[in-house]
Amino acid sequence: MRHLWVAYPHSPWALQDIHLTLAPGERLGLVGESGSGKSTLGRALVRLLPQGSRVQGEILLDGVNVLTLSPRQLRHLRGEQVGFVFQDPMTRLNPLMTVGEHLRETLYAHRRMTAAEAKATGLAMLQAVQLPERCWGQYPHQLSGGMRQRVGIALALLLRPPLVIADEPTTSLDATVAAEILQLLVRLAPALILISHDLHLVSQYCQRVAVMYQGQIVEEGMTAQVLTQPQHPYTQALRGANLTLAVPPLTPAVPCLVVQELKHSYPLPAQTPLQLLGWRPVPQLTVLDGVNFSLQPGETLGLVGESGSGKSTCARIILKLIHPTQGQVFWHNQDIIPLNARQFRPYRRHLQIIFQDPRACLNPLLTVEQILREPLRIHGLAQGQRAGDMVRELLTQVGLSAEYLPRYPQQLSGGQQQRVAIARALIMRPQVLICDEPVSMLDAQVQVQILQLLAQLRQELGLTFLFITHDLRVARQFCHRIAVLRRGQIVEYGCAQTVLDHPQHPYTQELVCAAGLHR
Repeated sequence: MRHLWVAYPHSPWALQDIHLTLAPGERLGLVGESGSGKSTLGRALVRLLPQGSRVQGEILLDGVNVLTLSPRQLRHLRGEQVGFVFQDPMTRLNPLMTVGEHLRETLYAHRRMTAAEAKATGLAMLQAVQLPERCWGQYPHQLSGGMRQRVGIALALLLRPPLVIADEPTTSLDATVAAEILQLLVRLAPALILISHDLHLVSQYCQRVAVMYQGQIVEEGMTAQVLTQPQHPYTQALRGANLTLAVPPLTPAVPCLVVQELKHSYPLPAQTPLQLLGWRPVPQLTVLDGVNFSLQPGETLGLVGESGSGKSTCARIILKLIHPTQGQVFWHNQDIIPLNARQFRPYRRHLQIIFQDPRACLNPLLTVEQILREPLRIHGLAQGQRAGDMVRELLTQVGLSAEYLPRYPQQLSGGQQQRVAIARALIMRPQVLICDEPVSMLDAQVQVQILQLLAQLRQELGLTFLFITHDLRVARQFCHRIAVLRRGQIVEYGCAQTVLDHPQHPYTQELVCAAGLHR
């Protein structure tokens, strides 16, 4: 890249005079805060910027300027020469197509092969990214966030391109799977640009690192040197971002939320003509199998486990977004599972969620201000000037200024979208807040800010948290208790410090070791 400048429509320059070189076979880490231009740089390399964006400078791939390629040449560039792993897998996956159809479509567009060859190639790639064969016939909404991310990785690697751009490829994955996926990327991608806010991952898998701040590269060099002896103040601040939270003491009280014998399963895709005709029973996939836990007022319970273990499914059942196969969810002694939509409405404002994937829960047709005002209007909590004041105050609390109010979600970075999603959940002043990987897409400094904000609100408002995370370091500092979920069952449950310092179950021991918390 030479003298690269990029601006989105009606916005100032997102990238300013970027100079960057990648050698064949090299692995480059691109780090910086959300909104610094990391994803913009990656998308510029494959010309995936929004229509109307301004681009100046040169992007040379093997001597050919990408910015001058025709649409036909671009189709060969994307996938064959450059694979892209998106930060948000739902933007890459068509909700009307199965995983197998995604893989077949990519192969048919670039390779001449029979249906049997395409399926064999696709299944081999699913196996390489550790997805079971059953995923071939499943739709994106039937997969966990981590499983969707692995499908995105499989699509990026399917044509074996010489360069892969991975934009936060492991934010949805637990520590053990994240390590395996990055090892896979390193092994299969001849050259790699790893966009990440995780300095630990970059130090492990990248030879060089470039640090971005406000659209510019402020420091670049060998990874070991930049991360151990940072010269720029921003790099020094990134390296020094540490989370320190005090978990408030918990006074024993009557639980406000009780989950009893929660079970959930759904039918697997039909595998035979007899199953399609209904002559044979379709096998069931059990996602939750007898889950029990409770939450006291003011408590934070961490729900940890690998992607696909049932964490998000459990959260969606509590919110009545899906109906369980069996079990009860008691909210102040009221079983909310049998309630219809009208009966449940008074409870809904007290049970809010911060979703793992902000793009999937923010209406792209509404501005940030409209998104935040909408819950206040629906529940009759505030209107007019008061609603506007509440929106501005909360936006400031999550680290965004009033200038973001007229913007649409697609005009925000992934981290900025997540902060809007957090504000949208908090504006209802809920009693229980379910956090489904709420900081996984944020850089280290903003992670600290958001978690400190949540801890402050927990103390000020007496919030109760169900905190779903794969980051055991965060769970240790933020949670009172931890429940370890594996294959739909809780295998270990207890005080956070006890579970993480003295894990009893082999799976918990594996998680603790992968997170670097073992003694």
